[in-house]
Amino acid sequence: MVLRSCCKFGPVSVLFRLGYVALLLLCVTHLRCARAENKTVVQKYAEFDVTYNDTVTSDNQTIYAFNHTVSRNKTEGVRVTVDVLSEGAESSPILFVVRQKQAVLSFQVPLILRGLYQRKYPYAHVGRTLCQPPTRTLSETQYFFVDVSTLSNLGTHYQLRISRVDSFTLHTDKKFSFTASPSQPQYFKYVFPDGVDTAIVKVNSEMTFPCSVMSIQDIQCPVYDLDNNVAFIGMYQTMTKTAAITVQRKDFPSNSFYVVVVVKTEDEACGGPLRFYPLRPDELIDAGNRSKTLDVVVSPAISSDVYVMGMLFCLGIFLSFYLLTFLVACVENKRMHRRREGLLNPADMSPAETGIPPSLMLFLSAIVSTADNGSTLSSEAITDSIASDANYGYMERSLESVTGRSRQESLSSIEEDDYDTLADIDSDKNIVRTKKYLCVSDLARKDKRVLSKKYQIYFWNIATIGVFYALPVIQLVITYQTVVNVTGNQDICYYNFLCAHPLGNLSAFNNILSNLGYVMLGLLFLLIVLQRDIIHSRALDRNDLNALECGIPKHFGLFYAMGTALMMEGLLSACYHVCPNYTNFQFDTSFMYMIAGLCVLKLYQKRHPDINASAYTAYACLAAVIFFSVLGVVFGKGNMVFWIIFSVLHILATMLLSTQLYYMGRWRLDSGILRRIVYVIYTDCIRQCSGPMYISLLITDIVWWLFGLSRAAYGLLKTPNDFASYLLAIAICNLLLYFAFYIIMKLRSGERIQCMAMVCILFTAVVWGFALFFFFQGLSTWQKTPAESREHNRDCIVLSFFDDHDIWHFLSSIAMFGSFLVLLTMDDDLDDVQRDKIFVF
Repeated sequence: MVLRSCCKFGPVSVLFRLGYVALLLLCVTHLRCARAENKTVVQKYAEFDVTYNDTVTSDNQTIYAFNHTVSRNKTEGVRVTVDVLSEGAESSPILFVVRQKQAVLSFQVPLILRGLYQRKYPYAHVGRTLCQPPTRTLSETQYFFVDVSTLSNLGTHYQLRISRVDSFTLHTDKKFSFTASPSQPQYFKYVFPDGVDTAIVKVNSEMTFPCSVMSIQDIQCPVYDLDNNVAFIGMYQTMTKTAAITVQRKDFPSNSFYVVVVVKTEDEACGGPLRFYPLRPDELIDAGNRSKTLDVVVSPAISSDVYVMGMLFCLGIFLSFYLLTFLVACVENKRMHRRREGLLNPADMSPAETGIPPSLMLFLSAIVSTADNGSTLSSEAITDSIASDANYGYMERSLESVTGRSRQESLSSIEEDDYDTLADIDSDKNIVRTKKYLCVSDLARKDKRVLSKKYQIYFWNIATIGVFYALPVIQLVITYQTVVNVTGNQDICYYNFLCAHPLGNLSAFNNILSNLGYVMLGLLFLLIVLQRDIIHSRALDRNDLNALECGIPKHFGLFYAMGTALMMEGLLSACYHVCPNYTNFQFDTSFMYMIAGLCVLKLYQKRHPDINASAYTAYACLAAVIFFSVLGVVFGKGNMVFWIIFSVLHILATMLLSTQLYYMGRWRLDSGILRRIVYVIYTDCIRQCSGPMYISLLITDIVWWLFGLSRAAYGLLKTPNDFASYLLAIAICNLLLYFAFYIIMKLRSGERIQCMAMVCILFTAVVWGFALFFFFQGLSTWQKTPAESREHNRDCIVLSFFDDHDIWHFLSSIAMFGSFLVLLTMDDDLDDVQRDKIFVF
């Protein structure tokens, strides 16, 4: 503009205008200086516990000077309380600045705190605790100043009060009550006494809301004690009625820490409702009365001796099962040895006592001697066949016709696709399976070596799945724990904080340790199965007729898979409890689905070895179940579309499986399925009225259908938030239904349950009852907010180290081990019964 004027008016006009601008700047500067000279700064020497009523404007500034004696052996808090009494102070608040020796605290009144969606809440009453700088001398006088100023031209009336907090230091095991609000946070100091390395800080309240935050911070200035900065440092938890944080001395070099309690401006973080939305972005909302009465107590946590006792207790429980198994094996071996001696060495018995002619006795002795020298006959088989009342013609049958092939032939050259004994009778396979009363021999026609190799795939597949599943899980939970330790946000993990014992970087070591039972008992079960597998293999190598033609066909691949799944369940449950939360709950349940599915398959395999599902099909179905579990956790909460789709698929799957069970695999799902259904209805229901062939199977299918329909209806009506547990409950209930059906049909068929199996059944049922009792205690739940979950937290109940959920881990691992033993020993009574005498159901 100056250049343009220069071109238009000439040099004189330019000089005139420049002089005018300089004069204007001089006047502005003079006015500012005059205003600064007119501003009054008043310094007052103030005293504690005196309320100062004063007025502040932009023209005056008041400085209050305080001094107090600080003792190294005594800690006192200093509390600043401010009230603004004038209306309309929100537009030009008063600024308070507290200057200390090593810290500066500043805040404005009215204090504006923000909530969700940038909602603003003004607070005219503010109370803050000053940070106390440390002192190295025995006694020291410290000064601090409170500066009060504002930019408002109008006078703003306020009240200021500085008071001492005599109860600033918390004492061990002594409860202290106080009141806090969003604008009046509270914090206290705790010093570790001698001999205490770990302490647990508990904050409780009778009031659910307003929502609060409890924080543990190191002794340093400033202390972050407002809703918008309390998460900046230290460890913190949101809370409704209770919160608990375990603190270790090693994390605080000063051997002391601050317990900070802040009331939040809104309750959404604790699961409270969103009360209203502001109509305008800059609208100030009256928060109402958000004062909350709380109490805090700091107690010593457990010592290292308790950790050792907890570990020894855990190991002792499960090692006792190893010892008990060893004793039972010794007793059983001794009993069988005595039985063998009584049957094969009747030297002390007279022919009349044995009931066997002397010539036949000499012949038996020769046979036994031959067997000891490498004969292919089993002494047990010979004596059993002679002692048996029913003569099945074992001695009349050639061994070559029984075995068909040499047992020494390599299994590596045999594949199920290349060799199948049903290939020659494929034309009459359906005829065999449509008999009125099926026997195990009708469904055990495939070569046992082929089936053994087929079922071994179950073990190798689940071992592979376990490795590839566990590695990323371990990496992820380590990351979770690192995030918790670095950020201090203990709302990430859903622990029982009242009984969470840290060890190193692990926040709840007790919940991890209690999963040891799954691993140890799973390994023990594998050893038991291995022993049986070796004994059975040796019997087959001897061409033992009992092993070849009697009892339920013994295939151990599924048992190996079950033991491996139990061990993986322990490992993944331990990983889940490193940081249990909403996103990794599937880690804890995936192999529970595996275990339930494998147990059902094993029950079915006992009487249907030829038509049981292959490992690939079974694991594909289990993968689909886990896939729906993940979808339900992510999308199932309140989503009716998802529940409708899942219920339809659940009912269809139930129908397909029940059809598979009833028709023994003699049906095919293809384009002609509807035509065949119509034809069956016409021939069996319209043309002639013919009843069902398998009444028991039909009743079981109807019960199964009704159960599936009821669970689907429950899901549609209730839409439970915990979809993973809902799905697991379906799997377990299906297993229990099938198991009950198996037991009933076994007893109905005239079979008996041996003493060992009966003891396992009764013991397992009792343990399952106690385990479910502790499971339903519900110490935490990720379905709610972390603060609501902490309302369910409880103290330890065993050795001050294990809580209710740890007891669930102990008992459930024992119960699963017992359930596996039931499946392993339930049909031992059939080992001497020929397979064409054992019914299929």
